[in-house]
Order: sequence, then C-alpha cells, then structure tokens
Amino acid sequence: MIVQSICLSFKNELPLGLHDFTFGSGNTFKMALYTSAANLNENTLTYVTQDEVVGAGYVAGGVVLTSVTPTLLNGTVVFDFADAVWENATFTARGAMIYNQTSGQRSVLILDFGSDRTANNNTFTVTMPEASPSDAIIRIA
Repeated sequence: MIVQSICLSFKNELPLGLHDFTFGSGNTFKMALYTSAANLNENTLTYVTQDEVVGAGYVAGGVVLTSVTPTLLNGTVVFDFADAVWENATFTARGAMIYNQTSGQRSVLILDFGSDRTANNNTFTVTMPEASPSDAIIRIA
C-alpha cells in the first residue's frame, strides 16, 4: 500500500542539515515510480527497489528533479520542482518517491496517484502542483 506523506525521517533530518536544496550546488533529488504492490509510507527511510516500476522508458532510480526551489511565502516555506517526465514510456505506476540521492538516498516524500496511471509508448509526466502555501508539493508552516 502506498500512503501519501512527508517522510518522518525527512522531517527530522531537515534541521540537521542532511538535505541541501541550494539550486545548482545542493544535493541531487530524484523521483522513482512504484507499482500498486509497493509498501511506502511516512516510515520509509530510503529509496527502495522493491516494487519499483519496470518498463520501456524507465530506468531504475527514476529521474533527477530539476528546478529545486524552496521559497518563503506568507510564513510558509514551499518547495517547488519542475515536472518529472519519462519519454517513450510503457509502464504502469501507482505512486512515487522523492528522495535525496546525494545524502544516502534518504526518502523525502511519498506520492499516491490515487489509481494506476499507465503510459503506452508515450510521455509519462508527474505534474508538480503550484508552489503556494496551500498547494506546494512540500510545505513547512
């Protein structure tokens, strides 16, 4: 079961300085995709390969997230990433994990798509929400 959540380990590691979101020189964050058989939740500590998507257009470990930008808006720190895109994709995914590849592959966030999403030799995109205090993918108030 995939349960959408910010990982508890990330909440603890952020003030310890284990995640550097400095654009251009910080850590590398990635998004990996998972099938409905995956067991991911707030207690997931690191990137795992079990039940990761397999198929054309997908490489184990996922894609590097670009435009990693934390911003303070109205008293809330919001994190924004560019959309994650897989070209010429043929696979089915139920959810995703954002993780910090540079810092021990520590998990940051688990996403549940709500249902299986399938690509059949086309582009598979995970669209990031608006970077606002009410909608950003990660928000710290």
